[in-house]
Amino acid sequence: MGDSGQATAFQRAVARGFLGAEPNAETLDHQFAPYEARRNIGVYDAGAGPEALPVASINSWVTPLTVPGGAELGMWAVSAVTVAATHRRRGIARALLEGDLRAAAASGVAIAGLTATEATIYGRYGFGAAIPVTRFTVDTRRAGWAGGSPGGRLEFVEREVLAAELAAVHDRSRLSRSGQIQGWQRRWEGQAGLAPADSDRDRVRGVRFLDDAGRTRGAMSYVLREKGDSFAFELHVRMLAAETPDAVAALWRFALQHDLVDEVTADLRPLDDPLPWLVADARGVTQVVHDHGWLRILDVPAVLTARTFSAPVDVAIRVEDDLGFAEGVWRLRVGGDGTATVESDVTAQADVTMDVAVLSTLYAGAIRASTLHAAGLLQADAGVAQLLDRAFSAYPAPSLDIWY
Repeated sequence: MGDSGQATAFQRAVARGFLGAEPNAETLDHQFAPYEARRNIGVYDAGAGPEALPVASINSWVTPLTVPGGAELGMWAVSAVTVAATHRRRGIARALLEGDLRAAAASGVAIAGLTATEATIYGRYGFGAAIPVTRFTVDTRRAGWAGGSPGGRLEFVEREVLAAELAAVHDRSRLSRSGQIQGWQRRWEGQAGLAPADSDRDRVRGVRFLDDAGRTRGAMSYVLREKGDSFAFELHVRMLAAETPDAVAALWRFALQHDLVDEVTADLRPLDDPLPWLVADARGVTQVVHDHGWLRILDVPAVLTARTFSAPVDVAIRVEDDLGFAEGVWRLRVGGDGTATVESDVTAQADVTMDVAVLSTLYAGAIRASTLHAAGLLQADAGVAQLLDRAFSAYPAPSLDIWY
């Protein structure tokens, strides 16, 4: 992205692809740094000039993914996948995605990931919806509060400090849950209301939680919006990063007990978030579970041996992969300490058969094998599915609290 004309055209095409506003010069300059650090590919009409907008785009980079057990595995992160409305249904997206996966495999990266605006696209390329999250809507007057008064204290912070605190807390806490990835500076600036293109930037406020020793253990960015003319407000949590139970509880308490607020909303929360158990009436908390993090295994032995399993198992897994990366029969042996060995065993009678998208769905430990078995996506005896349930499960619940 060294050429400024091409860089501008690429960013404009991505904004158009995601139905965003035309970026101005300030926005283009602010967004340039992450693009400069990534692998960017554009597709152009024949004869297009040097500053023409690409008709399709994709970018990618390698980032650490937390896997069950707290280890990190390099993940090929895929983003900015767009095809212009004038060039749909020509196989462009397929060529871009398959080419990107081939580049990842050739580079020795064992797994790819993305967050999806549409849920029906990526399964055909072997991605599985591995990391579900919860969207909360809280009627604060009904829900009330029953979580007590956590120790420590809260304080307001300016947006520049908020961005730094969100980044620091997130980086310290992300190894505690599988599915999390490393953030980047522009992401935290966006969460803190420092992005020029953010229509809510002037409404963003932030607080941090300090423990009894004065150390920052949590931070939250949020936006307040008035509902009608009644002096009632919605508080939307943009980002809540916390590394201790007290920090989580204190930040939720701040949101739910905020003056004039009768509704709190938040998304990208883990499935085991304690919020419903911190209120007096859990029926005041509406939870919607939806897909968010998608994974795609490229190297079965490297991926399975990188994580820790929750129970011993010895199974032969047949993996079907139309693109060939993960195809084969793989003997997975897990000992009592949770570590695995994986070997190719083409002569073995498979105990279980699944598509690579299904294995990718199982990998982070959020989705149960017995659920996929009941849906007809995993072929095995029920007993084998239950063994895989125990082995693949991860605790705490996997989560991913950013878009990428």
